Amino acid sequence: MREFAFVRPTNVEQAVELVTGDPDAAYLAGGTTLVDLMKDGVLRPRRVVDIARLPLREVIRTDHAVTVGALTTMEELAAEPVLAERAPVLREALLAGASTQLRNMATIGGNLLQRARCRYFRDPSVRACNKRSPGSGCAAVDESARMHAILGAGESCIALHASDLAVALVALDAVVHLQGTTGTRRVPLTEFYRVPGSTPERENVLEHGQLITAVEIPLPAAGTASGYLKIRDRASYEFALVSAAAVLEIRDGVIHDARMGLGGVGTIPWRAPTAESLLRGARPGTGVFRAAAASAIRDTFTVPGTAFKVALARRTIERALSTVSGGTP
Repeated sequence: MREFAFVRPTNVEQAVELVTGDPDAAYLAGGTTLVDLMKDGVLRPRRVVDIARLPLREVIRTDHAVTVGALTTMEELAAEPVLAERAPVLREALLAGASTQLRNMATIGGNLLQRARCRYFRDPSVRACNKRSPGSGCAAVDESARMHAILGAGESCIALHASDLAVALVALDAVVHLQGTTGTRRVPLTEFYRVPGSTPERENVLEHGQLITAVEIPLPAAGTASGYLKIRDRASYEFALVSAAAVLEIRDGVIHDARMGLGGVGTIPWRAPTAESLLRGARPGTGVFRAAAASAIRDTFTVPGTAFKVALARRTIERALSTVSGGTP
């Protein structure tokens, strides 16, 4: 790790100005991602701007939404009583996403911005990584890959977005609040992330220096069922092979609204609109769940190490829908 300047701003505006004006500056919040990448030599900022003490931990509750400051920790959000009642999918994703120690350090904003868990990206001795060095190639496509994406992937990059939290937030239509030097803006989380395409180094719509200040989480209507299913190699702290966040509003035996987010399969937290369309207006059951799962996992890009995820993802979606709907009749 090379030497760097350490700065602790006193307000959000000052923090944004410091980072925006310095292309070699980076924000430090909980540190659970940045510090690791700095130790590995993947990220080498010359200035670290510590925002951990800024007033961005407020949680505002209304009947229809919860707005969470970006520096709220994962553990603090998981402890919100309203989530257990109105959005268990989010609480389950938070608890599945990290150990208790990490949840007490990791922030909501930082979790949404965590970098790819591709081992080639995180190893500077590997030359071929378009995300780290644009135009160099993608080692994961040509070498061993397992914890990689099959949706939104291509020859340029198959790195996976590993956040459990983001998958649930995508399904809940969350909105991120951003602060820049020219003011604030709100961006739906479904529009925040970028698939790799020809620019794998661009992972989201943030410009350098812009800061997530809060996440606005709409609460599902009373009586809506939701849940998060995570399939992994071991039950303890581990990233998802496949995960599914399902939100179903069922009235009089008919699915009136359906929302689904997928993890472990996408280069970004993946929304499944075609599956949602098939579910709306249908009665819960094996047939419609299977059709929804098939529609969600198509147009895939696989390599030998990830081909197994196609069938696994479809089974995971079916199981998640069956569980959330209360069991298949």
